[in-house]
Amino acid sequence: MSIQRLAEYPYLYETHLHTSQGSVCARCTGAQMAEACKAAGYTGIIVTDHNWGGNTAVNRRLPWKTWVNEFAKGYEEAEKVGKRIGLDVFFGYEAGFDATEFLIYGLDKKFMLEHPELRTATVQEQFRLVHEGGGMVVHAHPFREEYYIPEVRLFPEYVDGAEGINGGHIGCRHETGESGLPVFDERAIAYARGHNLFLTAGSDIHHTDLPGCGMAFRRRMESIQDFTDALRNGEDYVLTDGKRWFRKDGTPCSS
Repeated sequence: MSIQRLAEYPYLYETHLHTSQGSVCARCTGAQMAEACKAAGYTGIIVTDHNWGGNTAVNRRLPWKTWVNEFAKGYEEAEKVGKRIGLDVFFGYEAGFDATEFLIYGLDKKFMLEHPELRTATVQEQFRLVHEGGGMVVHAHPFREEYYIPEVRLFPEYVDGAEGINGGHIGCRHETGESGLPVFDERAIAYARGHNLFLTAGSDIHHTDLPGCGMAFRRRMESIQDFTDALRNGEDYVLTDGKRWFRKDGTPCSS
């Protein structure tokens, strides 16, 4: 696919992407994902494989440093390909707590290696540790209802933002809301507005059949820290589900 972008926001980023090296549920490698996203028109991607609390592909019994090094291989492979083909590749991960999941942005492999306490942290402790490392926490698909999710749990005081558009809903059975988005996304947008949280959008993609979701900015991001700073500082951006565009507050764009 080729994603049609808005002229005012030419820099498009995939913020929720899995690789087979880090996530059991993914079918394609970091290299394959990078190639596919570049071909589709993305400026960059954030690799967010499932951590030890989720559907990780790495043996949880490994010593911490060994686990982190193995876990990062999907990202590192994607980054290597990205440098060759002109795709920005940033590091993140998806943290799981009994099927309640959070996207972690702004940390790096070095920080993880130095903080094994991340492995046993509660949701509250995770928020503190991530902030101490200069990162941020985004609640991934907060209202998703699936067989593996025992209940919807919300932690507005322990997140910075909420994923308002998630491409993983597209292939699932769901009701469509008034905006044309899945009701899961409409609920997430309303939740973020009610708690003054910023919104993100991502494909939650596990293979190279891309739905085309993401976030587009007026300028190119220089690093994952630049991305998190842009959100914290209220920088202008738009969200897409691959077909339509929405302002950063979740309202549809007029063009």
